[in-house]
Amino acid sequence: MTTLYDIPAELLNPALAARLEETKSVSTPDWAEFVKTGVDRERPPSQANWWFLRSAAILRKVAREGPVGVTHLAQAFGGRKDNGASPNTPGVASRHIIRTSLQQLEESGLVSKVLGRMVEDENGDPLQLFKGRQITPAGQKMIDSVAHECRPAAEEMYPGLSKY
Repeated sequence: MTTLYDIPAELLNPALAARLEETKSVSTPDWAEFVKTGVDRERPPSQANWWFLRSAAILRKVAREGPVGVTHLAQAFGGRKDNGASPNTPGVASRHIIRTSLQQLEESGLVSKVLGRMVEDENGDPLQLFKGRQITPAGQKMIDSVAHECRPAAEEMYPGLSKY
């Protein structure tokens, strides 16, 4: 069976975005057409389906590296911030976009939170911490089925892939 590790991201992400859009697992918020995707960007995205592409990329990253948190994903999706005459520094992606997308994926049952340790807050009350989010079996099934559908295109693009 083909898994997400067998298919390159440039083939898997658009197909996974189309699957998320057709199953209505993720919906574009009203504010999505006005926001930048990170501090290193100058303008909002120009693609019409950018929300679905970002959600698919987030789902793939959670499946590959999970459990993973919002800050880790913001650093992974960031770029290089232009500081003018000063050297460029790493720019992080928008945490609000990543958090909202993860919440939508969690509501649809594709991602779940991983419980961490219990701590006490400043009032002495117990507080549950989380390690991040990981893929659920339903999410893994969706990704693997999309990867299996993308396998012929991947073999056509990369002929040596057929022996694996």
